[in-house]
Amino acid sequence: MVDGTSEAGEGTPRRRRWWRAALTGMCVVLLLGPAALAVVRVLGLDDGTVLALPMAALPYAALLTVPAAVVLAGLRRWVLTGLAVLLVGLQLWWLVPRVVADGAKAPDGAPRLRVATSNAYMGGVSPEALVDLVRTQRLDALAVEELSVSAAQALDAAGIRELLPHREMPAGTDTAVFTRLPVTGAGDPAWPTVNVTVTVGGRPVQLVAVHTYYPLGDARRWAAGMHDLRDAAVGRSGDAVLLGDFNATLDHAPMRSLLATGLTDTHAELGTGLIPTWPEHNRDFPRLPPMIQIDHVLHGRALRAVSVAEYTLARTDHRAVVAELAVLDRSEG
Repeated sequence: MVDGTSEAGEGTPRRRRWWRAALTGMCVVLLLGPAALAVVRVLGLDDGTVLALPMAALPYAALLTVPAAVVLAGLRRWVLTGLAVLLVGLQLWWLVPRVVADGAKAPDGAPRLRVATSNAYMGGVSPEALVDLVRTQRLDALAVEELSVSAAQALDAAGIRELLPHREMPAGTDTAVFTRLPVTGAGDPAWPTVNVTVTVGGRPVQLVAVHTYYPLGDARRWAAGMHDLRDAAVGRSGDAVLLGDFNATLDHAPMRSLLATGLTDTHAELGTGLIPTWPEHNRDFPRLPPMIQIDHVLHGRALRAVSVAEYTLARTDHRAVVAELAVLDRSEG
């Protein structure tokens, strides 16, 4: 009996050690993904590489870090807990500013500019739904990506010319800018994509419609397109509004490089920088909800965000983004 009791007593600590080791291993495995993404982000290793794909999931990977840190602390694995806490702090440093509005208020008398972007999903978007968005949101300008000639004609038939009579859609491109404001300046050839100059309250604003290549198709081509935007934005971003499908989140190195030219992301400015815009009604994954934010409205120092919202349109896999911007006096910008 003494021997049996001794064996049972030894079995319990052995099982506890096994479970502690197993839980520790599980936590380490959970932390590997977020830690790897943190390294990629810090070093910018996603710029032009296949690492751009997992980088889009960084906010979700961050969700794994907190429970892993809590379990490790409970197991008294202090070294691993410290590393997990450092990783949590780094992630909070990146993500919290996107969900906290900067608090800056636009002057009451500043002219307003209401803009929107919508990816037409290879021309498949419902023209009636898109025109209805223009009407109900009282848009001054609209950027449309993946817009075919036939889709543009369908928008005309649905009545977009009555609401936004001016447009710029060069031959050979799938991106267009529609505006109710008279175009006061031809497109600046320095921008690598469709752009026009309009006047809002007597102040010029450059509208730049963006549609970069997608990194899944060719990461180098995607990065090159983002770099072209960054190079054009240097010295030109002050009164510019860049809107469209960037195929990039705020964690991607090329997007951060573009923002560093003096541009501000409207979603992050207003504390909604984690609201997803894609995929919506994806024909390949119809039950998959929107998961990442790749549709953006960026603006220069001469403008300030007032509001931003996302809208679901029929027959497109992107949510439309509608933003209202205040155009500042140069002394206020």
